[in-house]
Amino acid sequence: MIRVGIVGVGYWGPNLVRCFSELDNCRVTAVCDRSGDQLLRIKERFPSVQPFDDVDAMFKSGVIDAVVIATPTATHFELSMKAFANDLHVFVEKPLAKTSAECRTLIKTAGERNRVLFVGHVFLHSSPVMKLRDLIETGELGSINYISSRRLNLGPVRKDVSALYDLAPHDISMMLHLLGQKPISVTCSGFDRLNPGIHDVCNLTMMFEGNRMGMVHVSWLDPRKERVLTVVGDKRMAVYDDLEQEKIKVFDKGIDRPKNATGDYADFQLAYRYGGSYSPYIKENEPLKAECAEFIRCIDEGDVPLTDGVNGLDVVEVLEAADVSMRSDGLRVELASLQQGLDDAATDSDSANVSKTAMV
Repeated sequence: MIRVGIVGVGYWGPNLVRCFSELDNCRVTAVCDRSGDQLLRIKERFPSVQPFDDVDAMFKSGVIDAVVIATPTATHFELSMKAFANDLHVFVEKPLAKTSAECRTLIKTAGERNRVLFVGHVFLHSSPVMKLRDLIETGELGSINYISSRRLNLGPVRKDVSALYDLAPHDISMMLHLLGQKPISVTCSGFDRLNPGIHDVCNLTMMFEGNRMGMVHVSWLDPRKERVLTVVGDKRMAVYDDLEQEKIKVFDKGIDRPKNATGDYADFQLAYRYGGSYSPYIKENEPLKAECAEFIRCIDEGDVPLTDGVNGLDVVEVLEAADVSMRSDGLRVELASLQQGLDDAATDSDSANVSKTAMV
């Protein structure tokens, strides 16, 4: 029986407490938060849970085997490292950390400690995304041209991270999973209307191998809530609307070039295909509960999670490049070049520190 502690029981934490409490092979034994009111609410609903207002005390208490970190992004790295130092398995809500360098340190530490590092990319555990992956892998949609998404709402507004870091990880993780690769380059634009330096609206474009594209539009300044992801293939197209009862619709629509076309005139004789649509059967699940169950299974069986540290790193590398692009007026950023530059800068910094130490 895995004993789970949860750090941060404000906005999202109570949902995590509920989901883990409903699993048969684990128990929520502790929660930690700075707010006494939040701890009281959890205690009233889950009387057997031990409340802590100090994370170090909880980590050293001996009452947990694994910890779930549902705190602001800036705290993810420090809390995770403390958890590993106490030999705890770690589940971190998205994004894994603020920088790719922090992600790599977490991956390395988890490996050295032989602990599970699990990232909360919840949609990768949802039935609709599994179905989309199946439609792509079986060739139902044909060759994928692009994927686009809209994640919009009026609030909640964050003050610690931008809409890019708050909302886009969901869609980035889905696109990387569906296409099975990281992008080659990204461009991103946005504006910070409410709080200087914290972008409220962001438009991210990712270019992948094979001339494929992913486009993400996120905003917490929109009048309507939208959670839509569209996959456009050269055979069929699929729309995943998370707010609809029928989550996925497949459309037999497209534009076809005539076979054996020759000459400029023939090249322009494109055929527009307006076929029917259908909604494939999807066995419904609660993604968050499925995600929690997968974390516990990976601990029990010593398995590598689908959303492991490397998966978290891939998403953070995109976020990092997108942030550079957005702060450079939409400059195109090559992921490989950016990471090499960051690695070189880290090496120079380490060398400088070594030199200073030697001088002392």
